[in-house]
Amino acid sequence: MLDKAATLLIQPAVNAMARVLHRLGIGANALTLTAFGTGMVAAYCVASNAFMLAIAFIVLSRTLDALDGAVARLAVPTDAGGFLDITLDFLFYASIPLAFAFANPLQNALPAAVLLAAFVGTTSSFLAFATLAAKRNLHSAAYPNKSFYFLGGLTEATETLACFLAMCFWPRYFPELAYGFAALCAVTTATRVIGGFLMLHKRP
Repeated sequence: MLDKAATLLIQPAVNAMARVLHRLGIGANALTLTAFGTGMVAAYCVASNAFMLAIAFIVLSRTLDALDGAVARLAVPTDAGGFLDITLDFLFYASIPLAFAFANPLQNALPAAVLLAAFVGTTSSFLAFATLAAKRNLHSAAYPNKSFYFLGGLTEATETLACFLAMCFWPRYFPELAYGFAALCAVTTATRVIGGFLMLHKRP
């Protein structure tokens, strides 16, 4: 829901940083892989109950993730790069709830499982529609520079990042935050399923 506004807000700084990285010869795929590696370090910190350190690595990971697309657009964006980016993004998103389950299995295992199940709904509805949108040569006006058709929703990357940071700031409230965000993800899944079906149904 907030991704478009967040993108507009940070785009000037992201583009400026991307131009510097491009001149230094740092490619988009290298940034994608570094973002993922940094995200895995964040997950390890969460599992180790080092939550403040995890916050730093989460912010760094998502900053690098914002840069990879901007750097790619300064060169030649590729399908391989887009595939790598979205796949590793979703693996990162899954790693944080799993890490909280490891940090405190007794308290966090069930809410982490519920949240991961909710993520399956949001990611599968997103990717299923993106696949069929590409088949029909549909493009998103809201996100014209993305490799995939970004079907929006109540819980997008910005909201997920905010939720992860809140979980790290207040780890004792992980169950409440996980259940609450899972409910919002369920709303997103429902709206994507209904909206995606109707959009595809109107375009035989």
